[in-house]
Amino acid sequence: MVNRNIIYIATVIIIVIIVSGAFIYADYKTTNQNGKTGITITDDENYNTTLAAIPQRIVSLAPSCTQILFAIGEGSKVVGVTSADDYPYNFAAWAAAGNMTIDGDYGNPNMEAIAGLRPDLIVTDSINDPKLPSMRSLEYNVIELNPSTVEGIYKDIALMGKATGATTEANTVIQNLTSTINSIATKIANAHVTPLKVFYEVWTPPLITAGYTTWINDVISKAGGVNIFSNSSDTTAYPTVSSEAVVALNPDAIFLPTEMGQAPFYGSVNDVKATPGWNTISAVQNNKIFVVNGDVFAEPGPRVADCVYAIASDLYPQLFNSTS
Repeated sequence: MVNRNIIYIATVIIIVIIVSGAFIYADYKTTNQNGKTGITITDDENYNTTLAAIPQRIVSLAPSCTQILFAIGEGSKVVGVTSADDYPYNFAAWAAAGNMTIDGDYGNPNMEAIAGLRPDLIVTDSINDPKLPSMRSLEYNVIELNPSTVEGIYKDIALMGKATGATTEANTVIQNLTSTINSIATKIANAHVTPLKVFYEVWTPPLITAGYTTWINDVISKAGGVNIFSNSSDTTAYPTVSSEAVVALNPDAIFLPTEMGQAPFYGSVNDVKATPGWNTISAVQNNKIFVVNGDVFAEPGPRVADCVYAIASDLYPQLFNSTS
């Protein structure tokens, strides 16, 4: 009889354990299906943000962040963008139709508008660094993206995938970008061309360029070029340089960005050619001065492959023309 009782009790205990385990598993499964994550995101400034649930209302304070969110299929969760956002959609028209909120100018967020949007996640780039402490003091979850290389852009896309539960979609975007950029690099490598020296003009006056710590420097490298300031001792992302230094380094090509819907800061290509002393530069003598889309080159996101192609096709048109 004792043995039977022991067996009976043991059987009951086992059943309780199994049932309890089933309830725990069911609860775990339900929790995950409801978007519970409890994951910690470490952003580009090494700040840790813990998200208790997958964000449903996202405010973007930078065009590059907006583009990443839409590229990974999370655009429907974006409830606010800046007045500078114009890709992948005309957000100003959306706002006029009442389908989107403009949450301020780029670099000048409207905190009242943001509060009204009740975001569970804010995504920005480094332009809002001075404002982040106050945003976080208001208990907003804020993630900053500030990549310095093309691989850093991939990392940020993956980071947004992790934060929004769109890991698979983010990986697909990264794979497509990697494939495109690698194919460009392979074509250049197979042609055994001599790498051309590049000067990328960010602004003037004063004369500012993209330093070797920027993602634009990496774009130039992946496009088969060499940034003439890549060996500079100045670690500033966008250093001020002298006109004489550009002449001395003698770039084979000069790239000028359009200025986001405004008149170009450099005037015209002819104005650049007429810069005192620049008539000795190879790029000027050989008419290798190119204008690129300033919006795309200011927004490190899913259009980075377009940046690489733009530089590569201008540097080596014989490899990237329509008949190649």
